[in-house]
Amino acid sequence: MITLTPQRLAAVTAWFEDNFRMRGDIGASVSIWQHGREILSLGHGHCDRARTQPWTKNTLVPVWSATKGPAAVCTLIALHEAGIPLDCPVAEVWPEFVGGGKSDVRFLHLFTHTAGLCALDERVPIFHYESVIEALERQQPLWEPGTRQGYHARTFGFLLDEIVRRVTGAESLGEYFHEIIGGPMELDFWIGLPDEQFHRVSPIYPGKISIAAADQPFIKAFNTPNSLTIRTFQSPFGLNAVSDFNQSETWARGYASMGGVGSASGLAKFYAMLADGGRWLGVEAVPPAVMQQLDTTICQNDDAVLLTPIAFAAGVMHDPLDLDPESETHGRKLRQLYGPSEKAFGHPGAGGSLAFADPENGIAFAYVMNQMETGALPGDKVRGLVDRLYA
Repeated sequence: MITLTPQRLAAVTAWFEDNFRMRGDIGASVSIWQHGREILSLGHGHCDRARTQPWTKNTLVPVWSATKGPAAVCTLIALHEAGIPLDCPVAEVWPEFVGGGKSDVRFLHLFTHTAGLCALDERVPIFHYESVIEALERQQPLWEPGTRQGYHARTFGFLLDEIVRRVTGAESLGEYFHEIIGGPMELDFWIGLPDEQFHRVSPIYPGKISIAAADQPFIKAFNTPNSLTIRTFQSPFGLNAVSDFNQSETWARGYASMGGVGSASGLAKFYAMLADGGRWLGVEAVPPAVMQQLDTTICQNDDAVLLTPIAFAAGVMHDPLDLDPESETHGRKLRQLYGPSEKAFGHPGAGGSLAFADPENGIAFAYVMNQMETGALPGDKVRGLVDRLYA
C-alpha cells in the first residue's frame, strides 16, 4: 500500500507550479484523493490568455475524452441492472443496429473499441443525434468485430448513449449519469451542463504541434487526408475547432464521448468512489461485477487510430504491458499514466486532461487545464504529476 506522504504531495505541488513557469499552463487544477478523502486540491493561473480572470480549484472546464470513463461506468451499470452480459449482441436491445451486417457485434466490442465502427461512411452532423444513430445502424464494420482495435473517438459516446436510452428509458446518458451517480454524489462534473453553471466555465485554447517522438505517427496520420485517424476524429462531422467547445450549446448537449464539463475535484471524486471499490459514504454506488469489468484488462493492441499500444478494460484504459517475450522488460508497463498498479484504470482527454482510479492503493487523481497540448496521449505536464505522486 502506497502512503501519500507530505514529501510526495510537495513534489506534486512543485511540478504543478513549474507547469506555469516552464511548460505553458495558463489555468489548471489537480485533485488527489486517498481512501475517500481529498488530500490535495490545487488550482492556479487564469481562465484567459490575457490573464484577467483568475482560475481557481473550483473552475469548470471541458475535459474532452475524459468524459468516456463516467459514460462507460453508467452504461455498464445500466446493462448490469437489466441482467445483460457484455457478450450479448447489441441488437438484443437495439434491433435496428443489425444493419450493415452487425448482428453479431457484442457490447464487449463497443466497450473495447474493437467493433470497427470508429469512422462513418456517411457524412452526418454531430449535432443531429437521430441522424448519427441512423448512420450507425446502417454502417458496415470497417473490420471483423473483435479482430482489430481502433479508438472510437466520437462514435463511442453515441453508441453508449443509445444503449442507455433503450435499456433505461432515460432521455440521455447524461441524464442517467446525473440521476444515479452525479446527483447522489454531488459531483462537480456533468455530461450535459445546466445553464446555471455556465458562468463557471473557462474557455480552452488549442495546443501547439507536439514534437515528442512518440506522438509523431499520430500527428502525421491526423494530418493525412482520408487516413483512418482523421476520418475517426471527424465522424460524425462538426465541432472540429477547439473554439466550438467554448460554446454553451456544446456544454449543454452532453456528448458522451467528449462533452463532459467539470472541475478536477469533481472528476477525481468520481474516481475516488471507484478506488474505494465502488462505494461512497458506505453505500454501494457501483456493483462489484461492474468494478471487476473496470479493473480487468480485456484487450491490448497497437491501436489503428491512435497508432500506439493501448489497453482497454470495459470502456476505460489501462496502461499497456510489454508483451514481447524476448524483451528485458517483458510483463512490465510500457508507460505509467495510471501509476504502477496493473489494476489502475482511467481515461485521458484531448489536450492533456487525465483522471484515474488506483483501487490497489485507494488513490484517485484528476488534472484539468485550459491550455491544450497536441498528441495522442497526455504529455509532460500531467505525466510529471503522476510520476511524483508515486515516486
